[in-house]
Amino acid sequence: MSRHPHPGDPAFLRGLIQPRMRGPLTGRRDVLRLFGAAGAGLALAACGVQGQGGKDKVSQSDVQKFWAGKAKNGTLNWANWPGYMEEDRATIKAFTQATGIKVDYKEVIQENAEWFGKIEAPLRAGQSIDFDLMVMSNGIQLEKARQLGYLAPLDHSKLPNFAKNAGPSYKNPSYDPGNAFTIPYTSGVTGIAYNTKYVKEEITSISALWDSQYKGKIGMMADSQELGNFGMFAVGVDPEKSTPADWQKAADKLREQRSLVRKYYTQDYADAISKGDVWITMAWSGDVYSLGLDDVKFVVPQEGGTIWTDNMCIPKTAANPVDALTLMDWLYDPRANATLTEYINYITPVPAAQEIIKQDAAQAKGAEKAELERLAASSLVFPTQQDMARLRRYRTLTQDEESEYQKVFNPISQGS
Repeated sequence: MSRHPHPGDPAFLRGLIQPRMRGPLTGRRDVLRLFGAAGAGLALAACGVQGQGGKDKVSQSDVQKFWAGKAKNGTLNWANWPGYMEEDRATIKAFTQATGIKVDYKEVIQENAEWFGKIEAPLRAGQSIDFDLMVMSNGIQLEKARQLGYLAPLDHSKLPNFAKNAGPSYKNPSYDPGNAFTIPYTSGVTGIAYNTKYVKEEITSISALWDSQYKGKIGMMADSQELGNFGMFAVGVDPEKSTPADWQKAADKLREQRSLVRKYYTQDYADAISKGDVWITMAWSGDVYSLGLDDVKFVVPQEGGTIWTDNMCIPKTAANPVDALTLMDWLYDPRANATLTEYINYITPVPAAQEIIKQDAAQAKGAEKAELERLAASSLVFPTQQDMARLRRYRTLTQDEESEYQKVFNPISQGS
């Protein structure tokens, strides 16, 4: 099979990683159901949320004021998504051994909107949410927490590993300028999955999702932001720089495709693509890895793909913020991050972890050795800057723009 010329690592297009099996619907991105307007990666601009003393920018005096008098307590409570930590908690055990800080780790976040709904009232009242560290996706809920003053401003003088080891693409993100409140935990990619039992050509372009030869066997995502991004890729528009006129153009393109689409999926596309109910579909990279099927391939189309990021942040009412900050920075040590990445298999924000994984592969044997070698070689986990340049985040929207955006794209998956 011929390979479409690509200036970067071919593994980036083909998703060559074969991860350990976690089973269906157990990974972080696996549990994002019915994301829709509530959590589709929409971000409100500063003027969109009226906070109670909150603000999206902090000064050095703000940082000093928050952290003054705070000290390490030797314990912390961490809220995270399922599938984001080894079952034996090896990373947490290593952190405790290195720092003496004990961690109570709970997989209590199933969806951003639901999580924000639980923590919003106590945070608004200035009360504890019983967690010192939490992981939230870039999107409307994280933006609300940022704007409403619910997050602790980070003291970057206490984050030397982040400064030294974070990849350039993970510093100063558009959703949190200067990493004032967050640093990335991990990222993933929205691209295309296809089943080679039925699709005999190598897929390289997003145009394949509009190919009439696959009529009735095409899957798209119901999530308006994911769907909108792919519509914009299809018409040559950068979603992050898009205008309302671009949205209409993308929506028109998506309407042309509607008669070809079998279903607009929330999560169950993974089962459909593995069974052959659909032959080609929008997909999250982690889902394809979890399937572990040689016949199902993952590709980032040449027109572009979407990158999303899950971020570590500290609620302002945290009882143990120094301990939480210590853990955040410790996870940017390449050795610590490599151990975690070997389990998660998503894009790591620490490029130097790649060399550690190579060393682990050299010492491993059998199936474990082969798996680690694939992991270390794949630019889906260690994308080059050239690769990253092909990925786009969701469009940052003001409150008024959010409403307009939803009116443009929601009807497509709803059949209206």
